Amino acid sequence: MQDEVTVIKIDNSSFEREEEFVYSGTTLTNQNSIQEEIKSRLKSGNVCYHLAQNPLSSSVLSKNLKIKIYRTMPVVLYGCETWSLTLRDKRRLRVFENRVLRRIFGPKRDEVTREWRKLHNEELNDLYASPNIVRVIKSRRIGWAGHIARTGENRGVCRVLMRKPEGKKPLRIPRCRWEDNIKMDHQEM
Repeated sequence: MQDEVTVIKIDNSSFEREEEFVYSGTTLTNQNSIQEEIKSRLKSGNVCYHLAQNPLSSSVLSKNLKIKIYRTMPVVLYGCETWSLTLRDKRRLRVFENRVLRRIFGPKRDEVTREWRKLHNEELNDLYASPNIVRVIKSRRIGWAGHIARTGENRGVCRVLMRKPEGKKPLRIPRCRWEDNIKMDHQEM
């Protein structure tokens, strides 16, 4: 059975509908699902993390220098401007970041029992003065949306972003769209 090709028309241009495609190194799907992309980015981030494990746990380097080393690992955030994050995605990204921060800040000695323990998430948030990884993604998304808005309505990217699809949508729980994420990010920030 031959697959049917769907054509999308914008003004005088026609485009074939793709199931997935790569944009700026990020794999985008027609279902607006980025779980595989985030999984791939986190896998690359873990490779960088393991390569930098010794400097991050070194007692010779200052914590500020270790944080600068962490910030120079942008592989996790590559293409994040196009992501529509679910709560699960946000949690996975925070787990990765907290693992790196625990390596940077090390264990803490409990005053009562005098035993060493891992830092709690709240303690990590207090020690790490910079915005967390989810907040960085939100600010990058807002910046990219502003860039697209400034390109003008005649540009293809802006028309695709602002278009209103024709026809009816199937009945189901609506997925969170990129545009919805931008609106929520703008309200939060």
